[in-house]
Amino acid sequence: MKKIISWIFYGNFFYGICGIALSLEGSLQQSFPINSISFYVFIFCATVLYYLLAYLSEQSNGDKRNSRLTWYQKNRKAIITFAFLLTGILFMISTSLILKCWQNILHLNFFNGLLLSIFPITGLCYYGINHKSVKRLSLRNIGWLKPFVIGFCWAGMVTIYPVFYYCLAHNLTYQVSALTVLLFIKNIMFISMLSILFDIKDYATDSNRLLKTFIVKIGLRKTIFFIIIPLSILGLGSFIIYGSTHQFSLQKMLLNSLPFIALIMVAWSMQRRKSIFYYLIVIDGLMLLKAICGLVAKVYF
Repeated sequence: MKKIISWIFYGNFFYGICGIALSLEGSLQQSFPINSISFYVFIFCATVLYYLLAYLSEQSNGDKRNSRLTWYQKNRKAIITFAFLLTGILFMISTSLILKCWQNILHLNFFNGLLLSIFPITGLCYYGINHKSVKRLSLRNIGWLKPFVIGFCWAGMVTIYPVFYYCLAHNLTYQVSALTVLLFIKNIMFISMLSILFDIKDYATDSNRLLKTFIVKIGLRKTIFFIIIPLSILGLGSFIIYGSTHQFSLQKMLLNSLPFIALIMVAWSMQRRKSIFYYLIVIDGLMLLKAICGLVAKVYF
């Protein structure tokens, strides 16, 4: 059982599940139909592969306290084999989409072409694959920017791409609506707050590297009480105002408010040291909670 849990969370399967759930939420909240299964397989494989490659490139330096990096070193061969499998699946799905929609892709306007490319490019620049030739391009080395880059990439994947893919596959012109912009900003802020909380785990490492994350620069308590909780309350208040002006039902309001309330509670709990699985299950689990609440609220209320 421990091995299964390790693969689910250390192996980033859970991120893949969150990507699928948030993509489903993104489509339905923008009033678009669900995509084909191949799209969600693509989202799952791309998400898992991205994080696998990122962590494979990290070095544990013999530090047994970092259980995740130790797990990667121990299972390196199996992970590399799995990474090749994911790459093959992504190649087949991409080839199928290109063959099916190549005319639509060639006729994309500049703005839509930019939307299609900016998120993966930003994702690559975040890690830089830790290679000497692109090390200087690593946005990860800008401490205060880190969480917002993560939020930006995730928001693009789960808000823009589901609808973009549907339009490509059905010969429709993709257009960004006001609702899309609001959902995009909401996802950026929510996931960025989770990323800031996740930086608590890496405080010692970031401090030694002189990486000025919010935690390193202003401290744990100020980050929680001056950034995470106020922005969460602001997000919750903004949603309540939006929901009230758009005649959302009480059930819909409560369901969509739950992730913000949970985020505040989790932020409050971070004043004490937590295990890595608390970060991987509870903090990252807020993404899945947000998706489930959004889906249930949209489908049933």
